[in-house]
Amino acid sequence: MPKQLLPSLLVAALVSTGAAARAQDTPPPPATDDQKAIYALGYNLWRSLQTYDLTPEEVELLERALDDAVAGRESPVKPDEAGPLLETFRKARVERRAAKEKEAGKAALDSAAAEPGAVKTESGMVYRELVAGTGATPTAADTVSVHYKGTLVDGTEFDSSYTRKEPARFPLARVIPCWTEGVQKMKVGGKAKLVCPSDLAYGDRGRPSIPPGATLVFEVELLDVVKLEPKPAPAPAPAPAPTPKPGSDTKPPSN
Repeated sequence: MPKQLLPSLLVAALVSTGAAARAQDTPPPPATDDQKAIYALGYNLWRSLQTYDLTPEEVELLERALDDAVAGRESPVKPDEAGPLLETFRKARVERRAAKEKEAGKAALDSAAAEPGAVKTESGMVYRELVAGTGATPTAADTVSVHYKGTLVDGTEFDSSYTRKEPARFPLARVIPCWTEGVQKMKVGGKAKLVCPSDLAYGDRGRPSIPPGATLVFEVELLDVVKLEPKPAPAPAPAPAPTPKPGSDTKPPSN
């Protein structure tokens, strides 16, 4: 079994094992820094496992595997076959999860395109102005300063500069295509909603907090088009000292 998958499998089994206990007696929240770190590790690992789109029955099978491992029982899956099996399984589940996300995303895009003032562009994204801006409009070559919130189509928030209480700043040509296109439709001081199909966002690869094939919804507030100061030209290198001719006196004059 690949080492990178083992922690996720353990977490999945632990989640399943503790479900009944949590239903009867909710334990206190983690108190120490170590407890919080371990809790965060488990929570993040479980979120990463969601890519596999496991059923409750499959999670129970993970619990059985954990029980066998803890008890020292031999695995019925031979080590030399585990790797290929897991890779085939991973690819199939990622494709299945992406197909589900794209179906939900298409419905969300159609709904967003029907909102008053919304425009569906040729690329497939949906743009809707929420607040009209009055300042400059950026180009793809510009760096912009923005506040934004990003959610999945079910409303789950995965990123927010508002939560961090700090605007984001980036070159507009170096973000996902949906942003590069959408923010160029805005003016400074404005706010807009961008609904981004997966092929204009993170595609079938997704991100730890973004499922493969996911359509994303952003609310973007354009704060400024950042004018970067040009880098000063490097100082010219000093001219090399002249090479003395053979036989010449190179000693400095004496008093």
